[in-house]
Amino acid sequence: MRGQKSPLFIQNMTFKEKVADLVNKGLEERPLLFLIDLSISDSNKISVVLDGDNGVNLQDCIDISRAVEHNLDREEQDFSLEVASAGATSPLKIFRQYKKNIGRTIKVKTKTEEIEAPLTEANENFIVLEWKAREPKQVGKGKETVQKRAEIPYEDIKEAVVVIKF
Repeated sequence: MRGQKSPLFIQNMTFKEKVADLVNKGLEERPLLFLIDLSISDSNKISVVLDGDNGVNLQDCIDISRAVEHNLDREEQDFSLEVASAGATSPLKIFRQYKKNIGRTIKVKTKTEEIEAPLTEANENFIVLEWKAREPKQVGKGKETVQKRAEIPYEDIKEAVVVIKF
C-alpha cells in the first residue's frame, strides 16, 4: 500500500485536497502535461489550467476532466468542473513554461524595465534573453549594432508572455 492513500485518509481529506490529489494522479499518467493553476470557488466551481511540453489538446483536457469527475461523488458534494489549456497569450508562470519556449520571443516586464527579445536559456533560477540593439558608437559619430544579454531572476519578473507574430 506504499504510495497509495488509505480509504480512511481519503475520507478525511477536504474537498479541495481531494480534487488536487485527483488532478495530480491524472497528471502522473501524462508526464508531458503540467498544472499551471487549480482553483476552487466557494460554490465548488473547479477550474484547472494545464500546459504541456508539446502543448495541450482537447483529449488531454477530457482525460484530466474524467480523472477528476469520475472520482468525485456529486451526491456527496455538488460541483462544476472546467479543464482548459493555458492560452497562447497567457502569462508564463512556471519554469517548465519558460523551458518549453526557449527560442521564441517573449516580452518580460520587471520592476524597472520591459524587454522583448528571444528567450535563449531558462534554468531553475533565471531566464536569459539575447538580442541585437543599435547604440551610439563608443568613438565617433553614428550607431553600431551590439549584442545584448539579460539574465533575469524569476523573482524580478512581474509578467512574461510569448510574443505571437503573424
